Amino acid sequence: MNVSHGAFLVMIMALAGCSDAGLRDLRSNTSGPDEFLVLPVKPLSAPDNYSDLPEPAPGSSNLVDPNPKAEAVAALGGRISASEGIPASDAGLVQYASRHGVPGDIRETLAAEDEAFRKRRGRLTQIRLFRTDRYSQVYNKQGLDPFATTLRARGSGLATPTSPPETNR
Repeated sequence: MNVSHGAFLVMIMALAGCSDAGLRDLRSNTSGPDEFLVLPVKPLSAPDNYSDLPEPAPGSSNLVDPNPKAEAVAALGGRISASEGIPASDAGLVQYASRHGVPGDIRETLAAEDEAFRKRRGRLTQIRLFRTDRYSQVYNKQGLDPFATTLRARGSGLATPTSPPETNR
């Protein structure tokens, strides 16, 4: 095998290694429907008493309409009703976490700050020859090294569970 065949083989293997974008590239590359927007409905059932049904109102929800957020809360052991308030066991934690006040627009503020941070960090990374993991590229310095953190905790006397070997990263 001559040098040109070897260089060609190395180039093919390098390109093959770059093909997996992983789970962080969530953009759809098709124009088809988004399967995550399709929500299955509950099966229809007859009520015990038809006189107990609420009056129909335009735009109101159906009894069999899916409510993914409430179903997820119930599946994780939470309470669906917001009127039940904060459990007594969590009141101290909520009070401490909100001791400096709770801004109503925290999600919008964090989204704007995150976008500004990514723009600042990504000024020189707009020109790319190959697909890159923008998430890792921008937030690399904010990541934790789990092995160093475990060693630091063990050094301070904390009991920690075992970790997989570092070679399995």
